[in-house]
Amino acid sequence: MRADLHVHSDYSDGSESVHRILQKAAAQAVTHLSFVDHDSTDGLIEKQALGESFGIHVIPGIEISAYDFKRDRKVHVLGYDYQTPAKHIELLCQVVQRRRQHHTLWQMEQINKRGYDLDKQAIMKSAKPSPIIYKQHVMSHLTEAEFASSDYQSLYQQLFKGSGPASGDITYVNAVDAVRAIVADGGLAVIAHPGQLDSYELIPELIEVGLGGIERNHSDHTEEDHRKVEELADKYSLIMTGGTDYHAQFGMPIAIGSLPSPSLPIQKKRSKPIVEGM
Repeated sequence: MRADLHVHSDYSDGSESVHRILQKAAAQAVTHLSFVDHDSTDGLIEKQALGESFGIHVIPGIEISAYDFKRDRKVHVLGYDYQTPAKHIELLCQVVQRRRQHHTLWQMEQINKRGYDLDKQAIMKSAKPSPIIYKQHVMSHLTEAEFASSDYQSLYQQLFKGSGPASGDITYVNAVDAVRAIVADGGLAVIAHPGQLDSYELIPELIEVGLGGIERNHSDHTEEDHRKVEELADKYSLIMTGGTDYHAQFGMPIAIGSLPSPSLPIQKKRSKPIVEGM
């Protein structure tokens, strides 16, 4: 078994289609994969049908953009193996999508005031099948530089961070509500890359509302993060997951299924087991 449980497609802020991603996954001998597109369950039927054609089991997934208001920091919550229709998840994510779209359109206006010429209709068209415009879509119309290059990162910082004209962010949903929505739809709620976003303190509070897992294997995690995750997983009986956080050209270069496996047992209590990722 070879799994990657953290992959983003062009249904949100990834640059590649479901078909292209599955092609690459099959070439890497991946057997289980989860598309965790941000705040969207769109395309699940296509994802699973194409997965079957490549011999890959596609597990329903999502990554909800949330917030820890007590500690004033972002939190990402992964949801796996939820039932469809996922009414609670979709209702919550509609709020995030509306806010994100409104904010990104505002950001484009501010950037144009600085002498750029961003075409709203052209960017919306290029973002499809995602109905929402992400900063990555805007950046692709501003520069041909690669995401990891100094030119790309410099322009991104100038526009979207600090005193940049398009700085600022939306109000995200409460991480507690994200976990509750996933659980209400029969899914497994997993805290995403806690080392990256420093989400460790929040975990005991999320467990009280149904958190069932924690992401161990992530490219931003250090050996110290692995140790912390393992200790928390053991203490609270959490499932450990992992994945590449693949965004193709819209993220850091990494091959699907390339992270080392934690070699942990499959969780057996669910009708559709969640497997630990690569």
